[in-house]
Amino acid sequence: MIKRTLKRSPLFYVGDKYNLFPEIKEYFPRTINHFIEPFSGGGSVFLNVKAEEYLLNDIDKNIVNIHKFLINSAHNKSQFFYDALKVIKDYGLSRSYCEDIVPLDLKKEWKKTYYAQFNREGYNKLKKDYNNSDLKSPLNLYFLLIYGFNRILRFNSKGEFNLPVGNVDFNSNVKKALNDYFSFVKGKKIHWSNLDFKEFMKETRHEKDDFIYIDPPYLISFSEYNKLWNEKREKELLFLLDELNEKGTKFAISNIISYKGRENKIFKKWIEKYNIFKIKSNYISYHDNTKKNITEVLVTNYDKEKTGIQTLAVYYDNEKP
Repeated sequence: MIKRTLKRSPLFYVGDKYNLFPEIKEYFPRTINHFIEPFSGGGSVFLNVKAEEYLLNDIDKNIVNIHKFLINSAHNKSQFFYDALKVIKDYGLSRSYCEDIVPLDLKKEWKKTYYAQFNREGYNKLKKDYNNSDLKSPLNLYFLLIYGFNRILRFNSKGEFNLPVGNVDFNSNVKKALNDYFSFVKGKKIHWSNLDFKEFMKETRHEKDDFIYIDPPYLISFSEYNKLWNEKREKELLFLLDELNEKGTKFAISNIISYKGRENKIFKKWIEKYNIFKIKSNYISYHDNTKKNITEVLVTNYDKEKTGIQTLAVYYDNEKP
């Protein structure tokens, strides 16, 4: 059997489904016409799904713009890496994928955080130039993401990027992720939207063998991405999924039921009518990057036997079989 290599999104989003995907994919349909993803984020899921066409969406226009930029760059990878290295050198940022320029004495003084110490000045200059520019460069924004703390996109009320530098580097893993991304998207039918999930899902036609994967903001967590999510939005999403179920459209949704003593009662009640699979969680909050006591599940609305999957029992916190 040929072992398939899992592709990591070159956006390296904290909390993405990269580490969980081998487990989650076992529950996906074997044949997919349109792969539809209302909350695509960094893209680690669609990059590992075989489909005839990809309909992708995210509410964050900056994420969508970076994806569109990278897809366009796939047609000329050499130009992308030429431009990328120029930006990196212009701002004096670390670049271990091609050369190690961090002084040895800095590494000795700051053994665990020397990348942050080395990149801080150049990163802050890049951030200032980006915020002061009328024409926002998607390449520069990509590097603010790559060199930024926890690799997220965060803007203040004035629309200025305001994330501090992270202890990270443009290393061989970043280059590999970019090359994998370019290889995957080139020649594929990929369509990006920047809409609210309700508008996106209502505008998207659903045909035979289409499949929707939903990884929404988590109602009971505290990450930056989830701060605008609330019970009203949660109920609206679940209502739409019930409508899709009635129409025969296949979907799978990831979510957490319990987290640090909190419980998502809305979701826990809703999933009783569907197929539930417990997932080994890697969820990390931006505000607390340690793993906590958590129950994460994947829920599907299609017959498990059709995908060759054995039934799995799910036990919530403190429940025993």
